[in-house]
This record gives sequence, structure tokens and C-alpha cells, in this order.
Amino acid sequence: MLKIGIIGFGRMGRLYAEELVKNPLWDLAYICDTCAEARKAAADIAPAAVFTENENILFEDPEVQVVGLFALADSRPTQLYKALQTGKHVLAEKPLADNVRTEWELAEAVKRSNLMVSVNMFNRNAWYHQTIIDFIRTGEIGELAIVRIAHMTPGHMPQEGHEPEGPAFHDCGMHYVDVARWYADSEYAAFHAQGIRMWSYEDPWWIQVHGTFQNGVVFDITQGFVYGHMAKKQTHNCYVDIIGTKGIARMTHNFKTATVEMHGVTQTIVKTDEFKDKKVDIMIDVFARSILSGRNLGYPTVEDSVIASDMAWKMFDDAVKNGSPCIGSPEEMEEILRRRRTMTQGYGLPLWKVINENGKNAS
Repeated sequence: MLKIGIIGFGRMGRLYAEELVKNPLWDLAYICDTCAEARKAAADIAPAAVFTENENILFEDPEVQVVGLFALADSRPTQLYKALQTGKHVLAEKPLADNVRTEWELAEAVKRSNLMVSVNMFNRNAWYHQTIIDFIRTGEIGELAIVRIAHMTPGHMPQEGHEPEGPAFHDCGMHYVDVARWYADSEYAAFHAQGIRMWSYEDPWWIQVHGTFQNGVVFDITQGFVYGHMAKKQTHNCYVDIIGTKGIARMTHNFKTATVEMHGVTQTIVKTDEFKDKKVDIMIDVFARSILSGRNLGYPTVEDSVIASDMAWKMFDDAVKNGSPCIGSPEEMEEILRRRRTMTQGYGLPLWKVINENGKNAS
């Protein structure tokens, strides 16, 4: 078993803890959080762990082989450097830092070490993306030409505590910037972004980007947490649409199941299976087996995450430069925030709704 200590017991830290205690390759030894209520809730999941608000205890324990960094982005650089200095492998949430320059510096530090560090670009652990990519490689859709991705939900709102992660297109959109690059198997060449400042908020909370990769594949990415916040029954619009010279492949999901439809020249395949929101169970299993084998068996890399973060910021800046019109009022935003404070089920609810009076995940 690999002994791990985790820092941060918010929504993601809780998901990791729940999966770590289930997996026989892991021994969850420490849970660190500055919030006493979070530490109390953590005891329900991993009663054998040590609960602390002092992160240095994790780094100073020579038996801890891995550290999980699940607090906010501005805390991760110092923690990652401590892990590298004390010889510990690292599992981290994205982004690695609250600015790209620091992220690239961290990537160089990781490269110089002999330690394994993975950042949770969770789509790379998704069965549906891997299935489509395998189908593309068979030649069934001809030559890949167009990658289209959309992720729109009534999700995380401004003022709900993710400020170090950046606005919506960076905090969430960097995942889809990464997915498009993964499908294209090429680097970004050129793009144009258009945003909208919904509710007249200072940052665009919906952005669409279209452009090309260096190999000629074209793409469009649409991301925004603006999709019907005040609707009586909330819904979403999330898809991947892959178009080749001969056929197509696409995916839709409802956050519970995902459906892949692949229409090739000799095969038509439709598959539905469990969505598995953040794919944390897959992430920790692949990472553990990679450490034990001494080589990367498929976990997302630091470089992939930093490239995605860097490009997401550049696309966001392009949307700002191109003019993001204001639609709606601050009063509407306050109305949405008031509603989200009373919701117990919904999309991307903030930390104070994640742990309810029973210590259960409410989102």
C-alpha cells in the first residue's frame, strides 16, 4: 500500500478521500484542512486517518510517499515544492498555480525531479473519450477534420470561492481546451474567441473559441456556466462532436450516463455506460500502479495541464480583447446566488453546500 496524505477537504478532497479508502493500493494516513468542520466530516470517511490543520506534518513524515493537493490553486506551488524537496510523489487538482508563469516554473521543477506528479485532467480518464479516440485510429471516420466541444451548465457562479482558479473558461474550460488538443494530437495554431459578460459581471462567463491546430484540424469550444440558472427544472448542454472526411463520432451525457455514437464506413456502434463525474477512482488507480511499476501507465501529465491552462488564459484574454458585451443585470446575478444558497441539489454547488448537516455530498 502507498501511504498518502491529502491537503484540502472541500468537494474534490472529499471525492478523493472516498475513493482512496476503497482502493487496496492506498493507505490514507493524513487529511489536512484548516476548517474544523471539514476535518470533522473527514472523520466519517477515513476514521483511521490523522486529521490536522498543519500541512507540514505530512511532509515531515518519511513514511508518506504521496501527497494530494486539493486546496485552491494559490496554495499548490508552495506545497508542490515541499513535496519535491521531501521526495514525495504528487496528485494535484488543476490548475497547478494561480498564474501561468508559476505553472511553467513548477513544470520545469517536476521535470528535473525523479518523482511522479499528475494533475487531474479528468477527461483523459474518461472511457467515452478513449473509445472515440480508438475508433478514430481505426480509420473508420477517415481523416480527422473537425473537433467540436460544448460544456454549458447552470454551474459555478462568480463570488462562490474559486477566484484563484480564474473565471469560468479557465477554471472549467481548460479541461475542454485539453480535450480538443488530445483529439487533434497537435498543438494550437490560431484562434478567435468571443465572450459575453452575463449579468454585466466584470469577466465573460460564457466564451466560444474557434480556430485551427498546426496539423490543419479545426475546432470550436463553447463553455459557460450560464445555462438556465433560474429555470424551474435545470438542464445542461454538453457534447463532443468529431467529424472526419468519411464518418463521425459523438458523445452526450446527463452526468449519470454517457452515450457514444460512432458512425464509421463499416461499423455503427452505440454504447452507453456510467459517466463517473470526475473519474477519481480511475485517476488514483492508474497513478498508484504507475508509482509501483516505475513508469507512467496513462496518468495525465503536468505538461498537459500547464499547456491547457496557458491556452485557456490566452483564449480568455482574446475574448476580452474582442469585446464582451454586457447582457443582464447585477440584480439578476444576486437573485441566482440567493437561489443557489438554498439549493441542496444542483450543478457545481459551492463548498458550503457540499457538506450538509449529515456530512453527505449534496451536489
